[in-house]
This record gives sequence, C-alpha cells and structure tokens, in this order.
Amino acid sequence: MKLSIFSLLSTFFLFFLSTSLSERCNLNDKKALLEIKNALGNPHDLITWDSRTDCCDDWAQSTISCDDNTNRVTSLTLIRIVNAGHLSPAVGDLPYLQHLDISKIRNLSGSIPLTIAKLTNLTYLRVTETNISGPIPEFLGELKNITYINLSDNNLAGTIPPSMSQLSNLLYLRLDRNKLTGPIPESFGKLLAPKLEFLYLGQNKLSGIVPRSFSGWNFETLDLSGNKLEGDISFLFGRNSTTFQLYLSRNKFEFDFSKIEFGEKLVSLKLNHNNIYGGFPAGFEKRPWQEFNVSYNNLCGKIPQGGYMIRFDIYSYVHNKCLCDYPLPPCKSS
Repeated sequence: MKLSIFSLLSTFFLFFLSTSLSERCNLNDKKALLEIKNALGNPHDLITWDSRTDCCDDWAQSTISCDDNTNRVTSLTLIRIVNAGHLSPAVGDLPYLQHLDISKIRNLSGSIPLTIAKLTNLTYLRVTETNISGPIPEFLGELKNITYINLSDNNLAGTIPPSMSQLSNLLYLRLDRNKLTGPIPESFGKLLAPKLEFLYLGQNKLSGIVPRSFSGWNFETLDLSGNKLEGDISFLFGRNSTTFQLYLSRNKFEFDFSKIEFGEKLVSLKLNHNNIYGGFPAGFEKRPWQEFNVSYNNLCGKIPQGGYMIRFDIYSYVHNKCLCDYPLPPCKSS
C-alpha cells in the first residue's frame, strides 16, 4: 500500500515537472500578464489567462502572441473588455513586446503607465476609445523603433510633447479626439517630415498657427479639423504636393482661396467653418474630388460647373459671402 502511494506521488511529481518544463511561456512574462489581468479587475474576457496553463499555447491567441524562437510575448491585444479597471505598470515588464493594442474599453481609467518607456522593441502602440486621461507622456519620445501611434478618442489633456518629434521612424500618428491644448510643436515639421505620412490632430483644442516647417511636407492624410488654429495655411497646398486628404474645417484659417494650386493626388478637401476668402481657382471643376466642403466662409463668385462638381450639394457651399450658381441661386446678370 505504501509503495502504491509512493508510486502515485512520484507519478504526479514527474507529470507536474514535465508539464512545467514543457511550458513555452516565460515565467516573467506570465507574471506580468497576470498582474495586468488583476489590475483590469480579473475580467471574464480574460478567463483563459490561467496561472496553471501556458500563456503561449493555452491562452486566447487573440490576446497574446509569442515568438516561435524566443517564446517571449511579442503582442498584447486587449479589446472590448467590460468593467475594466486600469492598465498596470507591469505592461513594461514585457521586454520583447512589439505590438500593444488597447482599444474600445470605455471604462479603462488612469494614465498611460510610465513603464511603457521600457518597451524599446515596440513598433505599434494603440490606446484608443478608452477613459485614459492625463497628459501625453514625454517618454514616448524614447520609443525609437515605433512606426505607429494611435492615442485617439481618449481623455488626454495638456500639450503635445515636443519629444514626439524625435521619433524618426514614425509613419502614422493619431492624437485626435482628445482635450489637447496649446500649439503644434514647431519641431514636428523639422524632424518628423521625412517619414510621417498620416497625422491626425483633429477635434482637440489646439491653438496658434500651423508651423511653417510643415511647408512642402507631403502627407497621405493631414487632419487639423475642430481646433482653434489660425493664420494663413496656403503653404500646405502646392502643385508639387502629393497629399491625398486635407481636413482643415472648424478653425480660424484665413487666406485667398483663388490663389491656391493643388497637387494632382488631392481628392479630399474640407475647409468649412473658417475665414477663407476669394473665389474658386481656375480649373477646379476638372479635379476628381471625392470630398469637398467650403461652407461657412467668405468666398465670392461663381461656383464651377460640370466635371466632378455634380457630386456636391448645397451644403458644400452655404453661408459664404456671395457665392452663386448651382446648387446655390443663379448669379445676378450684373
């Protein structure tokens, strides 16, 4: 009987040992992930995150990815978690992390943890549609390998840190739909211009002028809409520009629209609710516009007819000083 019990215990110990030795998940990574789960309030959405199982193989692969060679966690995705708490500083204890995606968790509170600065391998950072607050951290400028940052639709406040202009590999930056104030850093145009293609700063409370260093910067998309920016931004246009989309509405911009030249790739232009004046540039109707709005400005003269202009109704032109012709009333003969 004693031998049977001994054999049973030995078998259990060997099974436990073999299971532990065969586990791919790095123990330090697992510890950090379990601390993250605990800070989130141990949500049911992360029920597969169990200390007794292998995080690389047994946890939901929609949330965790491990490198096949190092077995270290390289990707963490947290989406639509119900009744979440806050993001634990333990996220910085995942040194091999390259992809961090936290989105659509409306009740996630607190600030962006300082420890994210330790994630030197990070190339993708998305924290969007949450209740995260506080400032945009200066330490983001230390993430030298990052190419994608999306911090849109949160409760971030304060100014845009100039340190972000040090991210020389950045291709995509979204800071829109927050509560940011102050000017756009002049250093953005000087240092980010070579690579940054998508810049979204819309729906904040930014003020001042757009840095002149943006001149000649060829974006795919530039969104400055819904701020308190002012001044002449005609330098954002130009015959040699390769920008596709310009969203500049609901600011205090002021310039002569009739003198603007457009790059051949520009297909979306929203300038509504500004102080632009003049008339339409020659040949405007020949361009393949997909989006266009100049309502609520001080424009005058005849609306171009024909071509792609047939796509746009009265709401693209209303509340100007003296625009006329279809879809507005006809121009007076005088």
